Amino acid sequence: MSGGAGRGVAGREGGAYAAAGVDIKRGERAVELMKASVGRASRPEVLGGLGGFAGLMRLDVSRWTQPVLAASTDGAGTKTAIARALGRHDTIGQDLVAMVVDDLVVCGAEPLLVQDYIAVGHLEPETVAALVAGIAAGCRLAGAALLGGETAEHPGLMPPGDYDLAATAVGVVEADAVLGPDRVRPGDAVVALASSGVHCNGFALIRQVLAASRTPLREPFGTGTLGEELLTPSRIYALDCLAAAAALPVRTFAHITGGGLAGNLGRVIPEGMVAVVERPTWRPPPVFDWIQATGTISATDMERTFNMGVGMVAVVDPAAAGDLLGLLAERGVPAWTAGTISKEGGTVRARLRGEHPGAGPMEQSIRGSNAQEAAEPAPSSSSST
Repeated sequence: MSGGAGRGVAGREGGAYAAAGVDIKRGERAVELMKASVGRASRPEVLGGLGGFAGLMRLDVSRWTQPVLAASTDGAGTKTAIARALGRHDTIGQDLVAMVVDDLVVCGAEPLLVQDYIAVGHLEPETVAALVAGIAAGCRLAGAALLGGETAEHPGLMPPGDYDLAATAVGVVEADAVLGPDRVRPGDAVVALASSGVHCNGFALIRQVLAASRTPLREPFGTGTLGEELLTPSRIYALDCLAAAAALPVRTFAHITGGGLAGNLGRVIPEGMVAVVERPTWRPPPVFDWIQATGTISATDMERTFNMGVGMVAVVDPAAAGDLLGLLAERGVPAWTAGTISKEGGTVRARLRGEHPGAGPMEQSIRGSNAQEAAEPAPSSSSST
């Protein structure tokens, strides 16, 4: 797909090309089916509609003195295999959008637009339209326009029924409002924002656990099935984070994706400081217990792979931590104070200590880009909200 919301479908008219596995008529049908959902994922700055060669958006430069563009590209990973197995294609697009827009807000950037790329083995118009509907829904949650994309049919390279998703998001932030490690101070509070579940990382391991244990996705789990739990869309924090940064002295955010809590939080902590996160302040959701127990996975590997119930972290002036929790509660985002920033030499940037309620003692640190076990004892007390 490509145009003001530009969307294209790879292929050319002609019986020979259709015989080779690429049917442009199916592509045209997919574009027709997705028009309504794409139209709802727009912004006033968008120019034109579906069908052009490029998506166009007017930038209102009067809003910024020194605008800085931010961009992020990512995919939905092998969570798509769960969607395909369940025949449920209308939510994985929200995961895709979450992966890119929530990376943008780490630096305080407002998401402006998203463009997607959908590769399929055999183009089924209804499936592609459902995928795009999920992407459009995610864009609406992030306040971004779905400004176009591409659907490409790859016969011979991908089997029928298979697909992969990727997207790029572009945002903007005022130059003197860019968030990052340079704003972090000793004593700052570390506030955790709850995830909606597994989100979009670790599915290669999850699929291995499912295969080895021969557990069907229809297995009852909680109030639904295991498959439904695993397919729960990633929470999109973009507008919540922007509201917090506009109202309160937020230093930075950390989007908790592949690499886990310590690995991602450590990326936004400056040299000479460490984020100390207290495990006793929260209990990871049951789905992580199931993954660990069924796959016989070590606690360390779990924390290096999954978000463990924390999808985003805010580092904030300690005097504003209570106000931040109140703001997030009003917006329906569960959050709690999970730790603090300490002054410390060495290469450690983030440390998890103590034990989750109902779990065994454990300590994990990130030293630069390498995960290692640390020997610091669990704290004697901690606070939670």
